[in-house]
This record gives sequence, C-alpha cells and structure tokens, in this order.
Amino acid sequence: MVKGVSVFEAVGGAETFEVLVERFYAGVASDPVLRAVYPEEDLTAATERLTLFLIQYWGGPDDYSARRGHPRLRLRHQPFAIGQAERDAWLRHMTAAVDSLHLAPEIRKALVDYFETTSTAMINRPA
Repeated sequence: MVKGVSVFEAVGGAETFEVLVERFYAGVASDPVLRAVYPEEDLTAATERLTLFLIQYWGGPDDYSARRGHPRLRLRHQPFAIGQAERDAWLRHMTAAVDSLHLAPEIRKALVDYFETTSTAMINRPA
C-alpha cells in the first residue's frame, strides 16, 4: 500500500505490469545465463504467468490464483537450477525493467526490495 492505495492502483494498473514484464523478458531472451533457466523456446507463457502473478501480488485481480492456484514460488521454481549467478542476472534484468518505468521513488523501492528478497529466496543450488 502506498498512501492508501495498492501498488497496482498507484502505477496505473495492469498495463504497467505488462510493460514491466515485457521489458524484463526482452533482457532474459538475450541473456545466456538466464535463458538456460527457461526451457520453453517461446517466452509467451512465462510472460503471461509472471504478469498475472505480479498484478495479483501488488493488489490487482486474482486471475493468477484463479488459473494456477496458490503461487507456491519455491515449489514452482524447484525444477530449475537457480544459483547466485542466475539470481543476480534475474535481478539485474528486473531492476532495469523497473527503472525503465520511471516510477515514483517509493514505488520503485517497494518493487526492487520485493524482487531482491524473492529472487534470493529462489536460489536452490549451492554456489
């Protein structure tokens, strides 16, 4: 919540998260470290899942849970080898995508803080 409204509302709704995720996956597509974590040739399904998740997490409609159930992030990411290098690459691309949106400082901080914490929690392989 930011000043009585959700982050979803504060950033202007779904469109902002769609742009964020599109920009993020544009970086993923050309990153050899991260691309190996995404087995699908086409990143469309991953883009849709992340967009729906972020919309729901930040206060928008619960379409993610309606379609996929509880997020269970650690469990869903367990099959993929995620070490420090993958986490760092993921966070670098996501932070660049966030920065490209030129959001209010408190919104940027909320997003980046969440992405830092959550990306660290997804590490499932030793260094």
